Amino acid sequence: MNPLSVLGGVLPAPARTLAARDYKTLALAALGGTLEFYDFVIYVFFVTVLGALFFPPDMPDWLRQLQTFGIFAAGYLARPLGGIVIAHFGDRLGRKRMFTLSILLMAAPTLTIGLLPTYASIGIAAPLLLLAMRVLQGAAIGGEMPGAWVFVGEHVPSRHYGFGIGTLTSGITGGILLGSLVAVAINRHYTPEQVSDFAWRIPFILGGVFGLVSVYLRRFLHETPVFRELADRSNLARELPIRTVLRDHRSASLFVALLTWVLSTSIVVVVLYTPAYLQKIHHIPAALALETNAFATLTLTIGCVIVGWACDRIGTRAVMLIGWGGLFMTAYLFYGSLPGTPGTLFWHYGLLGLFVGTIAT
Repeated sequence: MNPLSVLGGVLPAPARTLAARDYKTLALAALGGTLEFYDFVIYVFFVTVLGALFFPPDMPDWLRQLQTFGIFAAGYLARPLGGIVIAHFGDRLGRKRMFTLSILLMAAPTLTIGLLPTYASIGIAAPLLLLAMRVLQGAAIGGEMPGAWVFVGEHVPSRHYGFGIGTLTSGITGGILLGSLVAVAINRHYTPEQVSDFAWRIPFILGGVFGLVSVYLRRFLHETPVFRELADRSNLARELPIRTVLRDHRSASLFVALLTWVLSTSIVVVVLYTPAYLQKIHHIPAALALETNAFATLTLTIGCVIVGWACDRIGTRAVMLIGWGGLFMTAYLFYGSLPGTPGTLFWHYGLLGLFVGTIAT
C-alpha cells in the first residue's frame, strides 16, 4: 500500500522493482539518518561524565543523575513540536529542503555541547545551556525521523515499501551503534580522568562534523515523486496540514502514535538506558556493558531490515504479532537472567536487540 499524502489522497505508483536510483536514495537517506541520530544519542553514553561536569559537585549522586537524564528526556519532549513544524513546511516547501534543514538544526547544538564550558567555569548557566541544546536537538530529530520515512516511502515502489522503511530505520538505529562504538573507543583509549578532562568533548565535536557530511550527502537526493506531482497539479495544502490530518486521519494518527510510543520506549529502555542500568544496578564493568550494548544495537540494525523485508512478504499484521511477542519473551529472558555471565549477557542482549527491530513496523 502506498503511503497516504494528506494533501492529495493516494497517488498510485507504478508496479516496478527497485532500481539503481532507489538504492542510491535508500543508501543516502539511511546514512544521513545514521549520522544525525548519532548526534542525538551520543549524550546518553556520556551521561555519568556530563552529570559530574555540569552540576554542582556537592549535589547528591542520585539527584545529579536524575537531572542529567531529565535533560536527555527534554530532547524527547521537544520532538513533537519539531515534528509538527518541520512536517508542516515539508508539505508546503518540499521534503528534501526540510530533510536537509533538520540536519543543520541537529549538527549545530551537538557541536555547541562539545564546546560548552562546565559548571566549574560558569555555574548554573552550564546546565541551562546544556538543556537548551538538547531541546534544539529534540526538535531537529522530531522533524528528521518522520521526514525521512515519508521521503523514502514516497520514493520506493509500493511492493518494496516495507523493505525501504526497514532499511531506513536500520540506518537510523545505526546511529546508536556508531555512538556506542565511539563511546567504547573513547573509554578504551583514555583513562577516566582524561575522559572527564577533555575526551568527552571529542564525540560531540565529531557529531558536528558528521552533520556537515550529512548536509553534503543530501545534496545528491531528489525531491520525491509524490511531492513533485502534487506541485505540478497545484494541489499543495490550502489549509494547515495538521488540520487536515486531525480531521481526516484521526484514527490512523492515534494508532501510529501508540506504535511510536512503543518504538521510543523500546529504544530508550533497551538500548539507551540499559548500559547505565547494567553498571549502576548489577555492577557490570563499563567496557563490558558498552560492548554488549554495541552487539545488541548491531542485531537491532539487522532486525529492522529483516522486519521490513518480512512485511512485504507475509504482511505487517503477522510480523507485528511475531515481533512484539518475541520482544516480550526475550526482554523477560534478558532482564530476568541478569547479571549472568559475559557470554549469556552478549547472547541474551543480542537476541533482545534483534526483536527490537520490530520498531520498523
